Amino acid sequence: MDARSVALLRDILGSTGWVERTRALGLALRTTRSPGGLLVVGTPAEEPWHLAAHLGDEARLAGLPQLTPTLVRWSPPPGAPAHLRIGMDRIERARRGETLFVVTEDRAPEALLERVGDARRTGATILALDGGDPDLEGLAHEALAVPERAPLSFDGAQHLVSMAAGETGRRPGLRERLARLLERVSGPQVAE
Repeated sequence: MDARSVALLRDILGSTGWVERTRALGLALRTTRSPGGLLVVGTPAEEPWHLAAHLGDEARLAGLPQLTPTLVRWSPPPGAPAHLRIGMDRIERARRGETLFVVTEDRAPEALLERVGDARRTGATILALDGGDPDLEGLAHEALAVPERAPLSFDGAQHLVSMAAGETGRRPGLRERLARLLERVSGPQVAE
């Protein structure tokens, strides 16, 4: 999903409350104090590498180095590049000023919940984007559940959160949003 598609999704969901909820979680990601201190983890079956890549892009484009994510993997292959070799032991070293962002549409496995609880006790901020896992949400300082009946997909929510995390400027006004919408519908104006 490109930036224009995410902006269109925001316009469509503007009156539902989802934009504000994803924005709140995106802004919470920015409380991380240092580059690499944003730990992004999923489940053994589903690693949030796509969201991590978007957060990396947002960090670079917005000039927010604290948004640079560290993808934490359950079973990193030994020959993988350094940034893809970070295992679950990194969560054990999480500390105050760092953020553990758990991203899973499914229920978090017990082993992950234990590590999340340990990271919380050492002072890490816990954030979650999930499909409605009460155990995970109970450990999180802030969580956003995207149930199956939500008006957006779990993937769409990830895109909205990552874009919101990188926002630094003002929100466009109604005229600006309408102009963008009209341009999408009718196509760009071409000078004659």
